[in-house]
Amino acid sequence: MRLGGDRAAGGRKRRTPRRPSGQAPRFAKRLNPASIIGWTALSAILPGAAHLRAGRRRTGFALLGGFGLLLLAGLVFALTRTEENLGALVRDSVLMSVSIGAGIGALCWFALILVSYITLGPDRLNGRGQIISGIAVGILCVAVTAPFALAANTAQTTRDTFKGIFPSVPDDGTKAEPVKHEDPWNGKERVNFLLVGGDAAGNRTGVRTDSMTVASVHVKTGNTVLFSLPRNLQHVRFSPNSPLGKHYPNGFMAELGSGGLLNEVWQFANDHPEIMGGRNRGAKALMDGIGHTLGIKIDYYALVNMYGFADLVDAIGGLKIRVDSDVKWGGLYGTAGTIKAGYQRLSGEEALWYGRSRVGSDDFSRMARQRCVIGAFAQQATPDKILANFTKIAHAARRMAQTNIPQPLLEHLATLALKVKGAKITSLQFVPPHYWPGSADWNKIRRASAKALNDSLKPSRTALAANVSASPGSPSAGVTPKPTRTRPSTPSQTPTRNNQAAQSLSELCGL
Repeated sequence: MRLGGDRAAGGRKRRTPRRPSGQAPRFAKRLNPASIIGWTALSAILPGAAHLRAGRRRTGFALLGGFGLLLLAGLVFALTRTEENLGALVRDSVLMSVSIGAGIGALCWFALILVSYITLGPDRLNGRGQIISGIAVGILCVAVTAPFALAANTAQTTRDTFKGIFPSVPDDGTKAEPVKHEDPWNGKERVNFLLVGGDAAGNRTGVRTDSMTVASVHVKTGNTVLFSLPRNLQHVRFSPNSPLGKHYPNGFMAELGSGGLLNEVWQFANDHPEIMGGRNRGAKALMDGIGHTLGIKIDYYALVNMYGFADLVDAIGGLKIRVDSDVKWGGLYGTAGTIKAGYQRLSGEEALWYGRSRVGSDDFSRMARQRCVIGAFAQQATPDKILANFTKIAHAARRMAQTNIPQPLLEHLATLALKVKGAKITSLQFVPPHYWPGSADWNKIRRASAKALNDSLKPSRTALAANVSASPGSPSAGVTPKPTRTRPSTPSQTPTRNNQAAQSLSELCGL
């Protein structure tokens, strides 16, 4: 009987060669140490590859299919994220899940590497091959767990930072309003935040609020108006029914003449709980005074310790800023040092004093430099720098910040911040010659504030025509009055000069 085969022309079958008797069946080439290490490493990024190479197809395809489903789920998750639900990523429960999931993932991948290595049969290698491959796979096991460990550590550090900054209960003893997930802002059209720069230090008692800016954010569009108030604004008024409004009906310390500066309100309220009706009411008093001055209700505050801000600048490697003229700092005559004119990369200490120095300058020049520092930080704190220095930044942030924004509101605040990033930002400063801190026209300030809020929802051209600067994504310069002749009694020129059109922050500060 002839063996089967293809039929040749003429109908005759072609013989299929027999395997000579006694010849062993052919198998895949035997693995050496290098190939075992290579296939094990491939399994770290393509689970199941080692099992397929070892002939265990069912297990290999199962691992490969499971990994594919995991990737598909991750892709669907990423594609379905929108601005409205991205804020949920900073939710405490989500961060906890990420931390736990990263730990489980590390264990799974560690086990995957070991099983893949054993499946490839390293016991068939000689002694030297087993030692070399074992060491290499051990290093690989540690390497694959490193990203998971980093993710878990980052999530946990983020949780700890948020818990250290955002309170679970108010620190002034008042009752916090519950946060509704479906309406976190309680139907408000605008949410107003008071951003305060404090100068508390080890050699100083109490806190002086030397930098005060209100950010009024339109909830629907993210359009924001920044109101900057000078530290030496005198005799600010309070709501009539508030504790300080009853105690100082004619203005804060109006009887002292040259006293009663705005930057004294916080510490005064903290020092007089008998007047305020409780302890730690400084923030509440300042929010009330500034809100009443602008004609708005301030919802939340954030206090930034300026000395902690220096640590934050150092954490991202310093700030590059265009210095228009030499700035001396330290003491009355600037004996500590000089920041030279030109483009400079400032350390944390230098950036702090660049924004704080009043040597040969005034408060209004300092306010303008502070805006440049804030703008430079916002621009240069890029995602790659934040990720590369995340632990340092988180620790610095915990030391520098204090706020009454509750933890449950954080995810909604993150969503609102994403809107603000791409929205229109306008800026209004209450500085001379239009607004004199020593004899403020309170009605004029309120009218200007209301107009700025109204103009912020109009096209940029309208806002500029109303003498309010507008620059998408950048806190721009302030009010631009008509050119005036400089008199000896007026403040020195600031980066936003009183006799020229306002510019965007990038142009103004050379960012």
